[in-house]
Amino acid sequence: MSDSSGKTSRRSFFLTASAAGAAAASASLVKAPAPAAVAVAPKPVPKPAPEKGGGYSLSEHVKRYYQTTRV
Repeated sequence: MSDSSGKTSRRSFFLTASAAGAAAASASLVKAPAPAAVAVAPKPVPKPAPEKGGGYSLSEHVKRYYQTTRV
């Protein structure tokens, strides 16, 4: 009771799977183009610390935090 169509489909499955694996392996060996240079914005200069302490200032970051805590 050997079914030749079952063997054929199994063989074609493994043939297709091995071809896909070979294609994936060769695609991983292809070098990707070099990434384009990314322009980096200069960092803002921080304010100097006050001489008598009291270094708290209401910055944009702090304002954003307070907005997230509102109910």
